[in-house]
Amino acid sequence: MNGFSDRGGSHGFGPHSAVVGLQWGDEGKGKLVDRLASGFDAVARYNGGANAGHSVVVGGQRYALHLVPSGILAPGVLAVIGNGVVVDPERLIEELDALSARGVDVSSLRISNRAHVVLPYHKAEDGLREELLTAVPSAPDSAPKTAVAAIGTTRRGIGPAYADKVQRATAIRVGDLLRPELLRSKLDLICAMKNAIFRSLHPGDAEQFDAGALTERMLELGERLRASIVDTTYLLNDLDRGGKSILFEGANATMLDVDHGTFPYVTSSNASSLGIGPGTGLPPQRVGRIIGVVKAYSTRVGGGPMPTELFDDTAHRIRERGREYGTTTGRPRRVGWIDLVALRYSAMVSGATELGLTLLDVLAGLDELKLCTAYRTPSGMTDRFLPDGFELGEATPVYESMPGFGDEITGVRSFDDLPESARRYVERIEAFVGVPVRTIGVGPDREQTIEREAGVSAGSGS
Repeated sequence: MNGFSDRGGSHGFGPHSAVVGLQWGDEGKGKLVDRLASGFDAVARYNGGANAGHSVVVGGQRYALHLVPSGILAPGVLAVIGNGVVVDPERLIEELDALSARGVDVSSLRISNRAHVVLPYHKAEDGLREELLTAVPSAPDSAPKTAVAAIGTTRRGIGPAYADKVQRATAIRVGDLLRPELLRSKLDLICAMKNAIFRSLHPGDAEQFDAGALTERMLELGERLRASIVDTTYLLNDLDRGGKSILFEGANATMLDVDHGTFPYVTSSNASSLGIGPGTGLPPQRVGRIIGVVKAYSTRVGGGPMPTELFDDTAHRIRERGREYGTTTGRPRRVGWIDLVALRYSAMVSGATELGLTLLDVLAGLDELKLCTAYRTPSGMTDRFLPDGFELGEATPVYESMPGFGDEITGVRSFDDLPESARRYVERIEAFVGVPVRTIGVGPDREQTIEREAGVSAGSGS
């Protein structure tokens, strides 16, 4: 691959833009969305649930967002939760109340009446499934090391809620929270089924759910949210036809996409840009600019293979400097060198027109930087990503080394002012991936960002 095509800006198909993670999540998407949001009429979230966590720093104040789109921090911009999101109304109201208490106007929130609801029994099921997977006897030595293991979910009920969505008869949608008789009839059926399943899986100590009490609580929450519940599919299409601009915000990341990620160690939704269409009802060709967000290194939370994972002092240094602890769970994130093979694949799948590189400042002070450019596998060497979790678990990285940079760069605002070795590192990433790096994060605050001009070029790829 030589250089990269000039696919940036909005001269693809449509006028709208998207921000999507290209690794295993936690890339810093929230900061970029927050930085861009004021230039759009609406910011729309299209997938995931309260398992996602976006951390945004504004004026030295840190905001942890889980269900509310990061655009909520931009005055006058609609913050839209699309139909592809699974909504935990308890958590959503807690989040809105916390934002309001800090002076954030949350009246711009709009929630799809078609979004599916995460209920308490989904969380119980999520935890029970993980416990059962953990209790499975170890696989024989001849089996792949990833053959038997828990997925490592956040236990927020996301997977079971999506499963009920597909099963249909056991699903509750946000619009149902405003229809008392329908909600009660549905929950009578669902609770009877769930209670029976829980008793069979966990006899003697299974949590049971009362349909009447649950209906009453969900109706209360529905009333709290009533003013925000609308048909967001029509809302977004009306904005589109009216010449308004929309920024689509992806949760989780491409490598966790249920179809194209490291299956089965993935989330339960289409977390790549491919989820925009089904998750919002707006035709995907209306999105012309797709910003793929990537850390200057790799991290992952939960189970699943990560070829470049580190377990040494370098990992500890990166974890502490980068504050690599989950926004949602607080769990320490697994840390490793940047995986260019995975990044090139995810940029391809999500159709990234440009890259937003974050946390470059975390690497300051390291003498050597490593970049994975191929894998060794039982079948030989390859520079193609292996999206099957079991195959990827047998791969070992082939590294390319570059000199590190010792200078702190948190105050740098121009690409040319970066240390030469930092510039070369950025250029190597874009050359290998074939997509230009347009923004570079050098600190957590929205102002600690380098904007790079269009038209930059780099050397050859792999």
